[in-house]
This record gives sequence, C-alpha cells and structure tokens, in this order.
Amino acid sequence: MNQERVYKVLLGPVVSEKSATAGDAGNQVVFKVLPSATKLEIKTAVQELFDVKVEAVRVLNVKGKTKRTRYGVGKRSDWKKAYVRLEQGQDIDFAVAE
Repeated sequence: MNQERVYKVLLGPVVSEKSATAGDAGNQVVFKVLPSATKLEIKTAVQELFDVKVEAVRVLNVKGKTKRTRYGVGKRSDWKKAYVRLEQGQDIDFAVAE
C-alpha cells in the first residue's frame, strides 16, 4: 500500500458513548473510514500512523438516515465504520498537546 493511501484511509475517530464504552471494555478504537477501505488497509494505516500493534479489525457499513426537510424527504450519506482492537498494553491518545 502506498504512503498516500495510508493517509486517506482513516477519516477520523468516532466520538460517541458507544465508542467510549468499546474503548474501555475491549481496548478498541472506532474510526470513520473510506467506503472503499479494506480491513488490511485499515490495519496498516493505524499501525503506521499511530505506531501501535493492531490485533483485529471489524468493519461495518452505516446506512444514512432518511430525514424530512421543508423541501421533502432527504437522505444522509452512507458511511463506513471500523472497530480496531489494539493489542494488550497499546493505546492511542487523541488529546492535542500544546
């Protein structure tokens, strides 16, 4: 996998109550990823960008919700989410250091 693809695969962390629970209970981190990304690409990107060891990756497609607007019915975009399980003792800290 080329270096350019490594930087494009991960779109950002998913910050929610469910992802925080997964992080506490199972040493997992949740990322929003490209819809075309594979498990191997996600694993490689996380290991190279954050310098951690990845044990497993689970991927799921999130369907966009249908919403009513004043112009009729609209739909949010579909997106892909990855649950990345880190090996024991590994950690990713997203806090910004100043």
